[in-house]
Amino acid sequence: MKKISTILSIALGVVILAGGMAMAETTKFTPLNFDDSKAVKAPATTTSTTVQGVEAKGTDLLDPRQVTGGMKMQDAILQIDNAQVEVRNNLLNYKNKYTEVDSRYQAVKTERKAAKKQVRQAEKKIKNLDNAKKKIRKNFERRANI
Repeated sequence: MKKISTILSIALGVVILAGGMAMAETTKFTPLNFDDSKAVKAPATTTSTTVQGVEAKGTDLLDPRQVTGGMKMQDAILQIDNAQVEVRNNLLNYKNKYTEVDSRYQAVKTERKAAKKQVRQAEKKIKNLDNAKKKIRKNFERRANI
């Protein structure tokens, strides 16, 4: 029985690993700056200069339009960041308000518990006094009948 369970667990592990590899092969990476309008792009230009006998290669700075998504994308990211900061500030305000309401709730809850205890004690005293009156009346009736 142990052999069968170990074989099945090993087989299950192999299937899971194979499935993960199969899924990884089928996923395609698409960069954000992928442009369908141009099938073939020109290679980036590089310049070379000689500095004290050593040849150095420099790269051209990219224009903001060439950067992933361009300026509109950067503006959109900034707007999302600002919205996120605003939502976090609102969350802090909500948490503060919640703690305030919760503390008031806890205070009211303890007051309610104390008041309920006082009501029970008062009802218990009234019940004891009623029982005492009944006992006294019974004693008077017994003495009157004797």
